[in-house]
Amino acid sequence: MYAQCPDCLTVFSMDAETLAQARGHVVCGHCQARFDALATLSSQLPPEPFQHLSERVASGHPPRVESAVYRPRAEPIFAADTANTVDREGGGFSQQGFSPRFARSTHPRGGGRRWPWLLACLVLLLLLCAQLTWAKRDALVADPIAGPWLRTVCTQLGCHLPLVQDVQHLRLLARDVQAHPSVPGALLISATVRNDAHFDQPWPVVVVTLSDINGKRIAMRRLRPNEYLGDGATLLRGLPAGDSTALVLEVEDPGNKAVAFELGFE
Repeated sequence: MYAQCPDCLTVFSMDAETLAQARGHVVCGHCQARFDALATLSSQLPPEPFQHLSERVASGHPPRVESAVYRPRAEPIFAADTANTVDREGGGFSQQGFSPRFARSTHPRGGGRRWPWLLACLVLLLLLCAQLTWAKRDALVADPIAGPWLRTVCTQLGCHLPLVQDVQHLRLLARDVQAHPSVPGALLISATVRNDAHFDQPWPVVVVTLSDINGKRIAMRRLRPNEYLGDGATLLRGLPAGDSTALVLEVEDPGNKAVAFELGFE
């Protein structure tokens, strides 16, 4: 919007905030004259050259505005109603006033219906977590952080975690071979094994390899845990973490050609 000073004819750009501060009365920034900016207010400049902005002539009736951009929601107004009732004794009519009453609903707005869905979602989430834990149980039990926590929780709940096997953490501390003292044609092999893992392991399959003087393998035997352990309870408990255990193995003597042997774990 634009307005013109009537003294120096300087045209100024106006905004609604400037005009609203003093109801259209402004001071010319060029000649310091006071004038009513609403008198020559124009939404756009006329084509040049021009000398004077056209003055607005006040009309007798205020203009009616129709292009509304915002209207607040009106609050309902309840007025006391009157009803005409018949006066049976006098035969006429009498007016009786009353105020309307509104019953408030006591039913919740759906809040009471949400908890079954929330409970069902929680149960499904717990089942999903349990399935993921069971699918990744070996990695979780072997994890140095999650493993001890799971074992503690399982001990309190009275359950048993599955044993996780990692033969890379089995260390052979000592070994010895000699002729079996009571069985002819057999060898008696003793070995000491330590579980360096931080979790219990199942007993491994022990692989015994016998070689000749040239290092050529002449015999091999794979012994399963139930073949060198006689105690079923020990077999179920597994090889405790950090413990050392002595193993005694009985194998067939391949003869004088066997001069070296090796022990491995599977």
